Amino acid sequence: MISNEEKYNKYKPKKFLGQNFLVDENIAKKIVSSLEIKPDDIVIEIGPGQGVLTKYISAQTDKLIAVELDRSIHEKLSAEYSGKAKIIHKDFLKFDLEKDINEILDVSISGKMKVKVIGNIPYNITTEILFRLFDSADKMESAVLMMQKEVAKRLTAQPNTKDYGILAVQTQFSSAPKILFNVPPTAFFPKPNVESSIVRFSFNEIKYRVADKQLFKSLVRNSFSQRRKTMKNSLRNFCEANNISLDKLEFDFSRRAESLSVQEFTELSDRVTELKLSTGYE
Repeated sequence: MISNEEKYNKYKPKKFLGQNFLVDENIAKKIVSSLEIKPDDIVIEIGPGQGVLTKYISAQTDKLIAVELDRSIHEKLSAEYSGKAKIIHKDFLKFDLEKDINEILDVSISGKMKVKVIGNIPYNITTEILFRLFDSADKMESAVLMMQKEVAKRLTAQPNTKDYGILAVQTQFSSAPKILFNVPPTAFFPKPNVESSIVRFSFNEIKYRVADKQLFKSLVRNSFSQRRKTMKNSLRNFCEANNISLDKLEFDFSRRAESLSVQEFTELSDRVTELKLSTGYE
Protein backbone atom coordinates (compact mmCIF):
# COMPACT_ATOMS: atom_id res chain seq x y z
CA MET A 1 0.00 0.00 0.00
CA ILE A 2 1.28 3.48 -0.92
CA SER A 3 2.00 5.71 2.08
CA ASN A 4 0.66 9.26 2.38
CA GLU A 5 4.17 10.61 1.90
CA GLU A 6 4.53 8.69 -1.36
CA LYS A 7 1.11 9.95 -2.50
CA TYR A 8 2.10 13.56 -1.78
CA ASN A 9 5.31 13.07 -3.77
CA LYS A 10 3.32 11.58 -6.65
CA TYR A 11 0.40 14.03 -6.83
CA LYS A 12 1.93 17.18 -5.29
CA PRO A 13 -1.45 18.76 -4.40
CA LYS A 14 -1.46 22.54 -3.96
CA LYS A 15 -3.72 23.65 -1.14
CA PHE A 16 -4.02 27.25 -2.39
CA LEU A 17 -5.54 25.93 -5.64
CA GLY A 18 -8.03 23.78 -3.74
CA GLN A 19 -6.63 20.58 -5.24
CA ASN A 20 -8.16 17.29 -4.11
CA PHE A 21 -7.43 14.79 -6.87
CA LEU A 22 -9.94 12.08 -7.76
CA VAL A 23 -8.08 8.76 -7.59
CA ASP A 24 -10.94 6.25 -7.86
CA GLU A 25 -10.98 4.88 -11.42
CA ASN A 26 -14.47 3.36 -11.18
CA ILE A 27 -15.99 6.66 -10.11
CA ALA A 28 -14.05 8.44 -12.88
CA LYS A 29 -15.58 6.10 -15.47
CA LYS A 30 -19.04 6.65 -14.01
CA ILE A 31 -18.67 10.45 -14.16
CA VAL A 32 -17.54 10.44 -17.80
CA SER A 33 -20.29 7.99 -18.74
CA SER A 34 -22.85 10.39 -17.23
CA LEU A 35 -21.94 13.08 -19.79
CA GLU A 36 -22.98 10.79 -22.67
CA ILE A 37 -20.20 11.92 -25.00
CA LYS A 38 -20.57 11.45 -28.76
CA PRO A 39 -17.57 11.42 -31.17
CA ASP A 40 -18.28 14.91 -32.55
CA ASP A 41 -18.96 16.56 -29.18
CA ILE A 42 -16.93 19.55 -28.04
CA VAL A 43 -16.03 18.86 -24.41
CA ILE A 44 -14.48 21.30 -21.96
CA GLU A 45 -12.86 19.77 -18.88
CA ILE A 46 -12.39 22.14 -15.96
CA GLY A 47 -9.26 21.41 -13.92
CA PRO A 48 -8.12 18.01 -15.27
CA GLY A 49 -5.66 17.52 -12.40
CA GLN A 50 -3.92 14.18 -12.79
CA GLY A 51 -5.97 13.33 -15.88
CA VAL A 52 -8.16 10.63 -14.32
CA LEU A 53 -11.18 11.89 -16.31
CA THR A 54 -9.13 13.14 -19.26
CA LYS A 55 -8.07 9.69 -20.41
CA TYR A 56 -11.67 8.44 -20.63
CA ILE A 57 -12.97 11.62 -22.29
CA SER A 58 -10.19 11.72 -24.92
CA ALA A 59 -11.01 8.14 -25.89
CA GLN A 60 -14.53 9.26 -26.88
CA THR A 61 -13.96 12.58 -28.68
CA ASP A 62 -11.04 14.36 -30.33
CA LYS A 63 -12.56 17.76 -29.52
CA LEU A 64 -11.50 17.91 -25.87
CA ILE A 65 -10.19 21.12 -24.32
CA ALA A 66 -8.86 20.72 -20.77
CA VAL A 67 -8.39 24.02 -18.92
CA GLU A 68 -5.75 23.82 -16.17
CA LEU A 69 -4.39 26.61 -13.96
CA ASP A 70 -1.52 24.62 -12.41
CA ARG A 71 1.48 25.12 -14.72
CA SER A 72 3.27 21.89 -13.74
CA ILE A 73 0.12 19.81 -14.37
CA HIS A 74 -0.43 21.62 -17.66
CA GLU A 75 3.08 20.70 -18.82
CA LYS A 76 2.67 17.07 -17.74
CA LEU A 77 -0.72 16.60 -19.43
CA SER A 78 0.33 18.49 -22.57
CA ALA A 79 3.08 15.95 -23.12
CA GLU A 80 0.89 12.98 -22.19
CA TYR A 81 -2.07 13.98 -24.38
CA SER A 82 -0.27 15.52 -27.34
CA GLY A 83 -2.46 14.91 -30.40
CA LYS A 84 -5.32 13.58 -28.26
CA ALA A 85 -6.54 16.72 -26.46
CA LYS A 86 -5.87 20.43 -26.18
CA ILE A 87 -4.48 21.19 -22.71
CA ILE A 88 -4.78 24.92 -22.02
CA HIS A 89 -2.95 26.76 -19.25
CA LYS A 90 -5.58 29.21 -18.05
CA ASP A 91 -7.90 30.16 -15.22
CA PHE A 92 -11.32 28.83 -16.26
CA LEU A 93 -12.94 31.98 -14.86
CA LYS A 94 -11.12 33.84 -17.66
CA PHE A 95 -11.96 31.27 -20.34
CA ASP A 96 -14.18 32.75 -23.07
CA LEU A 97 -16.34 29.84 -24.21
CA GLU A 98 -17.05 31.10 -27.72
CA LYS A 99 -13.82 32.99 -28.51
CA ASP A 100 -11.37 30.45 -27.03
CA ILE A 101 -13.08 27.41 -28.55
CA ASN A 102 -13.02 29.10 -31.96
CA GLU A 103 -9.29 29.85 -31.63
CA ILE A 104 -8.32 26.44 -30.22
CA LEU A 105 -10.46 24.11 -32.35
CA ASP A 106 -11.25 26.43 -35.28
CA VAL A 107 -14.99 25.75 -34.95
CA SER A 108 -17.90 28.05 -34.24
CA ILE A 109 -20.49 27.26 -31.59
CA SER A 110 -23.97 27.38 -33.08
CA GLY A 111 -27.45 26.02 -32.46
CA LYS A 112 -26.36 22.63 -33.79
CA MET A 113 -22.85 22.66 -32.32
CA LYS A 114 -23.04 23.16 -28.56
CA VAL A 115 -20.63 22.45 -25.74
CA LYS A 116 -20.49 19.84 -22.99
CA VAL A 117 -18.60 20.56 -19.78
CA ILE A 118 -17.18 18.21 -17.17
CA GLY A 119 -14.92 18.49 -14.16
CA ASN A 120 -14.02 17.98 -10.54
CA ILE A 121 -14.19 21.72 -9.88
CA PRO A 122 -12.37 23.53 -7.04
CA TYR A 123 -14.85 23.76 -4.18
CA ASN A 124 -13.68 27.26 -3.20
CA ILE A 125 -14.87 28.76 -6.52
CA THR A 126 -17.83 26.49 -7.34
CA THR A 127 -20.40 29.30 -7.38
CA GLU A 128 -18.27 31.53 -9.62
CA ILE A 129 -17.80 28.67 -12.10
CA LEU A 130 -21.51 27.85 -12.13
CA PHE A 131 -22.57 31.46 -12.73
CA ARG A 132 -20.03 31.71 -15.56
CA LEU A 133 -21.53 28.62 -17.20
CA PHE A 134 -25.07 29.93 -16.72
CA ASP A 135 -24.10 33.13 -18.53
CA SER A 136 -23.29 30.91 -21.55
CA ALA A 137 -26.33 28.63 -21.19
CA ASP A 138 -27.38 29.21 -24.81
CA LYS A 139 -24.07 27.72 -26.00
CA MET A 140 -24.22 24.69 -23.70
CA GLU A 141 -25.82 21.28 -24.11
CA SER A 142 -25.01 19.74 -20.74
CA ALA A 143 -22.52 19.63 -17.88
CA VAL A 144 -21.52 17.01 -15.33
CA LEU A 145 -19.70 18.50 -12.36
CA MET A 146 -18.34 17.28 -9.04
CA MET A 147 -19.00 19.62 -6.13
CA GLN A 148 -19.50 19.72 -2.39
CA LYS A 149 -22.64 17.81 -1.38
CA GLU A 150 -24.01 20.81 0.53
CA VAL A 151 -23.72 23.01 -2.57
CA ALA A 152 -25.51 20.37 -4.68
CA LYS A 153 -28.38 20.41 -2.18
CA ARG A 154 -28.59 24.20 -2.38
CA LEU A 155 -28.79 24.38 -6.16
CA THR A 156 -31.55 21.74 -6.36
CA ALA A 157 -33.51 23.11 -3.37
CA GLN A 158 -37.20 23.93 -3.60
CA PRO A 159 -39.10 26.99 -2.25
CA ASN A 160 -39.82 27.24 1.47
CA THR A 161 -36.71 25.28 2.46
CA LYS A 162 -33.58 26.57 4.23
CA ASP A 163 -31.36 25.69 1.25
CA TYR A 164 -33.47 27.64 -1.26
CA GLY A 165 -31.81 30.89 -2.29
CA ILE A 166 -30.04 32.78 -5.08
CA LEU A 167 -28.07 29.71 -6.21
CA ALA A 168 -31.20 27.55 -6.51
CA VAL A 169 -33.15 30.18 -8.46
CA GLN A 170 -30.31 31.03 -10.86
CA THR A 171 -29.45 27.35 -11.41
CA GLN A 172 -33.01 26.25 -12.09
CA PHE A 173 -33.65 29.29 -14.29
CA SER A 174 -30.61 28.46 -16.45
CA SER A 175 -30.71 24.64 -16.50
CA ALA A 176 -32.36 21.46 -15.31
CA PRO A 177 -30.06 20.21 -12.50
CA LYS A 178 -30.10 16.67 -11.15
CA ILE A 179 -27.96 15.07 -8.43
CA LEU A 180 -26.73 11.77 -9.91
CA PHE A 181 -24.74 10.22 -7.06
CA ASN A 182 -22.53 11.01 -4.08
CA VAL A 183 -18.78 10.46 -3.81
CA PRO A 184 -17.05 9.67 -0.48
CA PRO A 185 -13.88 11.48 0.71
CA THR A 186 -11.94 8.21 0.27
CA ALA A 187 -12.16 8.64 -3.52
CA PHE A 188 -9.74 11.60 -3.37
CA PHE A 189 -6.19 12.46 -2.42
CA PRO A 190 -5.82 14.28 -0.19
CA LYS A 191 -9.17 13.41 1.39
CA PRO A 192 -11.48 16.44 1.66
CA ASN A 193 -13.38 17.03 4.89
CA VAL A 194 -16.71 16.94 3.07
CA GLU A 195 -18.77 14.57 0.95
CA SER A 196 -19.10 15.31 -2.74
CA SER A 197 -21.91 14.97 -5.28
CA ILE A 198 -22.04 14.58 -9.03
CA VAL A 199 -24.59 16.90 -10.61
CA ARG A 200 -25.80 16.88 -14.20
CA PHE A 201 -27.06 20.13 -15.75
CA SER A 202 -29.22 19.90 -18.88
CA PHE A 203 -29.30 23.17 -20.80
CA ASN A 204 -31.56 21.94 -23.61
CA GLU A 205 -34.41 21.65 -21.11
CA ILE A 206 -34.52 25.32 -20.07
CA LYS A 207 -38.18 26.23 -19.54
CA TYR A 208 -37.89 29.81 -18.30
CA ARG A 209 -37.47 33.00 -20.31
CA VAL A 210 -37.35 36.67 -19.28
CA ALA A 211 -37.25 39.91 -21.25
CA ASP A 212 -34.21 41.23 -19.36
CA LYS A 213 -31.77 38.71 -17.87
CA GLN A 214 -29.66 41.30 -16.08
CA LEU A 215 -32.72 42.76 -14.38
CA PHE A 216 -33.85 39.25 -13.41
CA LYS A 217 -30.50 38.50 -11.78
CA SER A 218 -30.57 41.81 -9.92
CA LEU A 219 -34.13 41.15 -8.74
CA VAL A 220 -33.23 37.71 -7.37
CA ARG A 221 -30.04 38.95 -5.71
CA ASN A 222 -31.82 41.84 -4.00
CA SER A 223 -34.79 39.69 -2.98
CA PHE A 224 -32.54 37.36 -0.99
CA SER A 225 -30.27 40.12 0.36
CA GLN A 226 -32.31 40.13 3.58
CA ARG A 227 -34.03 36.76 3.40
CA ARG A 228 -35.78 37.04 6.78
CA LYS A 229 -37.50 40.26 5.69
CA THR A 230 -40.45 40.72 3.37
CA MET A 231 -39.93 41.47 -0.31
CA LYS A 232 -41.20 45.00 0.33
CA ASN A 233 -38.19 45.66 2.58
CA SER A 234 -35.54 43.69 0.72
CA LEU A 235 -36.36 45.31 -2.65
CA ARG A 236 -36.08 48.91 -1.46
CA ASN A 237 -32.66 49.52 -3.07
CA PHE A 238 -33.70 47.62 -6.21
CA CYS A 239 -36.73 49.90 -6.65
CA GLU A 240 -34.64 53.03 -6.20
CA ALA A 241 -32.06 51.84 -8.74
CA ASN A 242 -34.78 51.07 -11.29
CA ASN A 243 -36.93 54.12 -10.50
CA ILE A 244 -40.08 52.09 -9.84
CA SER A 245 -42.70 51.83 -7.13
CA LEU A 246 -43.87 48.46 -5.81
CA ASP A 247 -47.37 49.92 -5.48
CA LYS A 248 -47.65 49.90 -9.26
CA LEU A 249 -46.95 46.16 -9.47
CA GLU A 250 -49.65 43.57 -8.89
CA PHE A 251 -47.89 41.28 -6.43
CA ASP A 252 -48.01 40.35 -2.74
CA PHE A 253 -44.79 41.93 -1.45
CA SER A 254 -45.52 40.87 2.12
CA ARG A 255 -44.07 37.48 1.13
CA ARG A 256 -40.46 36.45 1.70
CA ALA A 257 -38.15 35.61 -1.20
CA GLU A 258 -37.79 31.98 -0.10
CA SER A 259 -41.52 31.41 -0.80
CA LEU A 260 -41.34 32.39 -4.50
CA SER A 261 -40.92 29.75 -7.19
CA VAL A 262 -38.58 30.31 -10.13
CA GLN A 263 -41.65 30.87 -12.30
CA GLU A 264 -42.89 33.61 -9.97
CA PHE A 265 -39.51 35.35 -10.07
CA THR A 266 -39.58 35.34 -13.89
CA GLU A 267 -43.12 36.74 -13.95
CA LEU A 268 -42.24 39.48 -11.46
CA SER A 269 -39.10 40.34 -13.44
CA ASP A 270 -41.11 40.79 -16.64
CA ARG A 271 -43.67 42.96 -14.84
CA VAL A 272 -40.86 45.22 -13.66
CA THR A 273 -39.49 45.40 -17.21
CA GLU A 274 -42.92 46.33 -18.56
CA LEU A 275 -43.35 48.98 -15.87
CA LYS A 276 -39.97 50.53 -16.67
CA LEU A 277 -40.82 50.67 -20.38
CA SER A 278 -44.25 52.18 -19.73
CA THR A 279 -42.72 54.95 -17.62
CA GLY A 280 -39.95 55.60 -20.12
CA TYR A 281 -37.17 54.56 -17.69
CA GLU A 282 -34.62 52.04 -19.00
